[in-house]
Amino acid sequence: MSTQPQSTPPSSPICQLPDLLISQIAAGEVVERPASVLKELLENSLDAGARQIDVEIVAGGVRLIRITDNGGGIPRDELPLALARHATSKIASLDDLEHVGSFGFRGEALASITAVARVTLSSRARSAKQAWSIGNTLTITPAALAGGTTIEVADLYFNTPARRKFLKTEATEFAHCDEVLRRMALARPEVGFTLSHNGSLKLHLAPADLSRRVKELLGDDFVSATRPIEAAAGDLRLSGFAALPAYSRAGRDEQYFFVNGRFVRDKLLSHAARQAYDDILHGSRHPAYVLFLELDPYGVDVNVHPAKTEVRFRESRGVHQFVFHALQRTLAAPLMQLGATSDMPLSGATSTFANTPATHWQAPQQRPLGVSQSSPSVYFDFVAASRTEICGTDTIASIDGNDSRNDTPLGYALGQLHGIYILAQNAAGLVLVDMHAAHERILYERLKQTLAGTSGESPPVQTLLIPALFSASAREMATAEEHATALAVLGFAVAAAGPQQLSLRSVPALLAGAPLVDLLRALLTDLHDFPASQVIETRRNELLATMACHGAVRAHRILTLPEMNALLRQMEATERAYQCNHGRPTWTQLSLVELDRLFMRGS
Repeated sequence: MSTQPQSTPPSSPICQLPDLLISQIAAGEVVERPASVLKELLENSLDAGARQIDVEIVAGGVRLIRITDNGGGIPRDELPLALARHATSKIASLDDLEHVGSFGFRGEALASITAVARVTLSSRARSAKQAWSIGNTLTITPAALAGGTTIEVADLYFNTPARRKFLKTEATEFAHCDEVLRRMALARPEVGFTLSHNGSLKLHLAPADLSRRVKELLGDDFVSATRPIEAAAGDLRLSGFAALPAYSRAGRDEQYFFVNGRFVRDKLLSHAARQAYDDILHGSRHPAYVLFLELDPYGVDVNVHPAKTEVRFRESRGVHQFVFHALQRTLAAPLMQLGATSDMPLSGATSTFANTPATHWQAPQQRPLGVSQSSPSVYFDFVAASRTEICGTDTIASIDGNDSRNDTPLGYALGQLHGIYILAQNAAGLVLVDMHAAHERILYERLKQTLAGTSGESPPVQTLLIPALFSASAREMATAEEHATALAVLGFAVAAAGPQQLSLRSVPALLAGAPLVDLLRALLTDLHDFPASQVIETRRNELLATMACHGAVRAHRILTLPEMNALLRQMEATERAYQCNHGRPTWTQLSLVELDRLFMRGS
């Protein structure tokens, strides 16, 4: 079977593309959807010094986007240039390009938008006596406008119908527009914004400070679950709010990172933030934050993507480490640094109670409590018994009863619920603590500190008077032999005691009272799943977490009040105590206001 050679397409002479086609090609990069148009126009308004921006959208932005601002306006003679390609007031030299401090600077946006939509631009400069208008035909006509600029973008893609086929539903396109405006509103809280869709007002934001703007856009739950961030090093400064892990999300919908006021989606910054949450966030969940990174404009290149949502840092490693350590320090701060205030960030969502019989409350080894008895006095009644080590693991420390304040973040214990939860009273109301999860975090942080304190060498160990013998599978025998050095670094001395038997001769001192056989089996499973070269360097925390989980006080363990209070005090002094090693909250707060609401007090 013969094949015919493919015919060579006829060659065409090289020629200059028409300006309209060039703009339409550029529009493919800049004007991806209505939200892209809105972003470019909002940036122009902000660069013009606007303090109030009103946005009207019809049919998801496909039929109409109208933006009115009170910025500086555009002089009549410059209106044609505003719609021309590569015309801008933002830069004039290469040096300006390397120190961009404005949102827009390319000079392509309006020209690209005009190439695929019907545009009407009306503006009045502050010194002008009259407003003027210009459209696609570049004809200038008088307009009625008190000041600032109004721009209308109608019938998007009217001359490129193939592009319209790629747009989604009206609701989806409006959702993208709404998100763009929210990003701009977070970046510039001092500017007022309104947003309407099909004649219905959807968003009204008055000028505010950042805290209020974040609360308006992300809600009370986000604000109550965040910690403020303020860090600086050299010309780098990081500020904003980072949500505690209990507020983690299924997606990245509440991750807002701004570089010199510009919203970006940068892999380096995202990785730094994710790494800061690694030790406290479950792998399938995503952190939430609103963060602002400020640095010398010379240190960041914002001209790497047409949509300007990607950046490149000149000292990328330094920026990564700064963001990582600033976030990590903030998230690791012990509860005691926060204080017990009613607006203290909480570790979990608000809880509600079902009707629980009084017999479910457990407070062994204590006198009956008077309902009017204050929490500190209850604590002092039993403090003498807390001066000895408890729980059999040597990790819940004794406490001193000389502090008469009632401002501790987690308050003072009232009792146990079902042997699982500690109920405590603080200045804000009622605190509920998952005692196993809390003790697990305390033990985990202690193990990390112990290992770090010996420069990576083996932690203090306790030699067992009688070695623990237990049967082992062939895989466990091989793993114990192969990873004997890694186990020794963690504090375990393991050796074969027979063809199918292992002998455990020493354990980390902090885990002397833990269920050792179960713990070692779990460790051997983890060690088998990862290459030996990565065990200490990349899997140390995972192994320590396993050790902490097995060593922590178990559910249904009955504690005395002093023991509970000892646990609360250690939680307050422990880094990351609001989250256990598996990403679950260790405690939550039910405020007096919420309790009053449950019982309809004051209604």
